[in-house]
Amino acid sequence: MPVKLGSKLPDAGAEARIEIILLIDIMFFLLAAFMLVSLSMVHLKAVKVNLPTATTATPETRKDFLDISVDKNGAVYLDKQPVGSNELVAMLLDAQKTNPSVRVFISGDQDARHGDIIRVLDLVRSAGIDKVAFEIRPSQRTPSS
Repeated sequence: MPVKLGSKLPDAGAEARIEIILLIDIMFFLLAAFMLVSLSMVHLKAVKVNLPTATTATPETRKDFLDISVDKNGAVYLDKQPVGSNELVAMLLDAQKTNPSVRVFISGDQDARHGDIIRVLDLVRSAGIDKVAFEIRPSQRTPSS
C-alpha cells in the first residue's frame, strides 16, 4: 500500500493491541458448545428401552459407569454393544480391575422378563461389582385437586 505524503506513519515503538473481549466471547461459546455435546453423549451409551416407572425414583448422576441394557426379548447390551453372558462377565472383570469402584446401571425394558434382569444382576455380582443401580423412569404424578 503506497504511503501518501503528509500521512503519519505508525510509530516504530507502538505495540499491537489484542482485543481480549472478542477472545473471551469466543471461549465462552466454545465452552458452552462442548458442555452441550458432552451432556448429550451421556444418553448415547444406553440402548433405547421402555423403562418402568416408580414413584420414589431419585435422580442419580452418571459418571464413570457401565450401562447394561436388557431389551424385551432378553438380549443383553453393554454400552450399546450386544454381548453374551461369558463376554459380559469378562468385560466386567476387566472394568473392575481398571477401576475398583466401577458402578453399573442396569436398564431393563418394562416388558423384559424378571428372570432376565436377575440373571444380568447375578452376572454383575459374580464379577465382583457391588455398586449396581436400576434405571427407571419417574412416574408422572397428577396434581391433587
